Amino acid sequence: MPSIRSCTVFATKYRRKTLAPDLLDSLRYALGEIRADWRWTLLEFGGEKDHVHLLLEIHPALNSSTLINNRKTASASRVANRFSEHLKPFYRKPYFWHRAYDVGSVSGATLETVRR
Repeated sequence: MPSIRSCTVFATKYRRKTLAPDLLDSLRYALGEIRADWRWTLLEFGGEKDHVHLLLEIHPALNSSTLINNRKTASASRVANRFSEHLKPFYRKPYFWHRAYDVGSVSGATLETVRR
């Protein structure tokens, strides 16, 4: 089946360093749940305190911007409910992703190769 590999980066709103290790683990799990509703596979996941990297394999028929915005919205709402006390000092609303994102098509590269 044909597919496209892409590396996507989401940054936190205002680049605030809000992504604690347990929050990153919860994001990885939330993205796995979201994946079940769409035709994409999370190949690798990595993150820092203010952004995450996703190495994805997506079906070529999917609209990338719709898919990305869905992932951002759904992951933010799932994580914001669980970590509301942690996020409260940083954000008034449960939206902690910056509206922009970076996405690039990559061939058979791993996340480590993409980072370099």
